[in-house]
Amino acid sequence: MKNILLVDDSATVLASMRQVLERGGYAVEACTAPELALTRLNGGYRPDMVITDLNMPGMDGIAFITAARRLPPCRFIPILVLTTESGQVQRDRAKAAGATGWLVKPVAPEKLFDVLRQVLA
Repeated sequence: MKNILLVDDSATVLASMRQVLERGGYAVEACTAPELALTRLNGGYRPDMVITDLNMPGMDGIAFITAARRLPPCRFIPILVLTTESGQVQRDRAKAAGATGWLVKPVAPEKLFDVLRQVLA
């Protein structure tokens, strides 16, 4: 079973994504703030993938991706951005920080699973 770390400040998004992912056969660890996710990663948690929001209070998704990529065990873990943003400038910033891919909320479960199968293959 693949492990996914979800990072989003919205409890509603975390709950709905957790439900979808768990129904799809994934184990999910959810964090309501990027700082909490970094604490988990620094503590030895090694997910197979990270899915993060972009716009969060405090540390945003770009800063989180940059910080996560600095951790040697996280250098090659796929990181997807799941956000309401769809602008190319933000996508380019995320890619430059180390994001593997980009999904726009709301994402249909079928599309999400297609992307996960491609990235985790």
